[in-house]
Amino acid sequence: MIENLTMETPYYAVIFTSVKTEIDENYSETAELMVQMAKEQLGFLGVESARNEIGITVSYWKDLESIKNWKKVMEHKAAQQKGRSTWYKNYTVRIALVEREYSFSNE
Repeated sequence: MIENLTMETPYYAVIFTSVKTEIDENYSETAELMVQMAKEQLGFLGVESARNEIGITVSYWKDLESIKNWKKVMEHKAAQQKGRSTWYKNYTVRIALVEREYSFSNE
C-alpha cells in the first residue's frame, strides 16, 4: 500500500522492517486493525507498507509524543507481543526526523 502523501516538514517517520515466520494466525486482520487504530491517534499523518521477503511499514507522525502515545495503546501492545511470540523471525524499528521531502509522479 503506497499512498501519495505530502506532509509539511519536519515530521517523524517510524520505519518498521520485519521478516515473518510461516505462522499467519490472523496477522493480516491484526495489521489492518492496527492501521485503522493508528489513523485515529492524535498526531498520525499517514502510512505506507510493502511486503515480500522483507516487510516494510513506514508510519508518519507529527511529533515524538504522538509516537510514544501510540506505543502505549493496549491493542497495539498486544499486537507487538503477538509479533514477538508468533509472527516475526526478527524486526527493527527506526524513528527518523524527516526534514525535507520531494517526489515525482508520472501519472
